[in-house]
Amino acid sequence: MVAVEVVSVTDQLRDGYDVVVVGGGAAGLSGALMLARARRSVVVIDAGAPRNAPAAAVHGLLGQDGIRPAELLKRGRAEVRRYGGHVVPGEVRAVTRGGDGGVARGSDGVVAREEKWAVTREGHGEDIGFAVELADGRTIRARRLLMVTGLVDELPDVPGLRERWGRDVVHCPYCHGWEVRDQAIGVLASGPMAVHQALLFRQWSADVTLLSHTMAPPTDQEAEQLAARGIRVVGGEVASLEIVEDRLVGVRLSDGTLVSRQVLAVGPRMVARADFLTELGLRPAEHPGGVGEHIPADAAGRTQVPGVWVAGNVTDLTAQVGTAAAAGAAAAAQINADLVAEDTRQAVTAWRTPFSAKSEARVAELVLGDRRHGLWTMA
Repeated sequence: MVAVEVVSVTDQLRDGYDVVVVGGGAAGLSGALMLARARRSVVVIDAGAPRNAPAAAVHGLLGQDGIRPAELLKRGRAEVRRYGGHVVPGEVRAVTRGGDGGVARGSDGVVAREEKWAVTREGHGEDIGFAVELADGRTIRARRLLMVTGLVDELPDVPGLRERWGRDVVHCPYCHGWEVRDQAIGVLASGPMAVHQALLFRQWSADVTLLSHTMAPPTDQEAEQLAARGIRVVGGEVASLEIVEDRLVGVRLSDGTLVSRQVLAVGPRMVARADFLTELGLRPAEHPGGVGEHIPADAAGRTQVPGVWVAGNVTDLTAQVGTAAAAGAAAAAQINADLVAEDTRQAVTAWRTPFSAKSEARVAELVLGDRRHGLWTMA
């Protein structure tokens, strides 16, 4: 687990924000950066347990290849704060509709409004804000939500597997392939993509063995493909890993056979971290590829629940760091556009009714501040 640095005074939670970002990984920080630069009040709630914490480095990220995951996140947090965004350690316990009232302030500190926050997408009702409840009892109001909570890797039940995860037990050839090139690689069949995974790892090593484990043997077509690429298939359930001097040297089958391997590739079942979204009506769905469960969304990250966007591994199970960061930024741009549309609608309404009780109260707020009273109160 990556430790979260001490939070500065400027990162203390306020009651309300334009956007609450749940998740402090690459997708969340990238989205928060985009929103903060758009002068939106934004806070990132970071549980401090990134999926790639066991990995030694991030790879395939242009300009940052080889950077430690903890260092990448540290830089990201600093960039968000540079533009007035907040990053606060915490875990979200529940998200509910509601949360009207409160004062939203932009990064320049100017009061934006004191009114009911609403999602006003065409075809949906007004006054749909959100209350985000943290595990420590604090509650934050939000006009919009960006959920970037990532996923949980559910590994096969093989003793020793979890302890080696991210070291010599890996899953993604694009993340780890170069580092394990030309080594003896075993691919543990644990899902529908096992043969595909073995064929992929063959690009990085000529010594690849597919371990059938508890899966059915390859089909005739798959067996032909594996044979043509020189990939050996070994039947039998894998019972344990063989470790010598803190290095993987092989896997032990249930019949006692030792299959010498230096690296073990595993395709985990990936499940979105989204239990607290069920009250909003957002439930994980089976991924079309059969590799786990994700939160469905459109290409922009918009979910079926008005006002809620998702990005990164919570919706795209196979996204790498660069892809997740790009998705977070893209979703943030869509959120800002949605807020701009709402702000414009509200401005037009005020323009058409300049002497309404609300507009008079708004003028009083700007002119008198806390000195306003009597008829100047908010309608």
